Amino acid sequence: MATSDPNEAYAQAGAITPHDTNAMPFHPIRAIYVGGAGNVTVKMLFGGHTVLFTAPAVGSVIRVLCDRVMGTGTTATALVALA
Repeated sequence: MATSDPNEAYAQAGAITPHDTNAMPFHPIRAIYVGGAGNVTVKMLFGGHTVLFTAPAVGSVIRVLCDRVMGTGTTATALVALA
């Protein structure tokens, strides 16, 4: 079950290859570590709409419940999914 408890550790992590139709092998994604500059577009877990995060800081963690990181609109690199 997905949680939004900021004190709960992540149980899984994996490199992200942005793609418009393929979901991560584990999901939902609860957060995304941003290792390289650019934008990040995600497909939200509930509702299925897409959201663009414009230029998140390198080294930041985006806390978001999503199904996948989209290929369209994602230019950031070295992304890591945390679940």
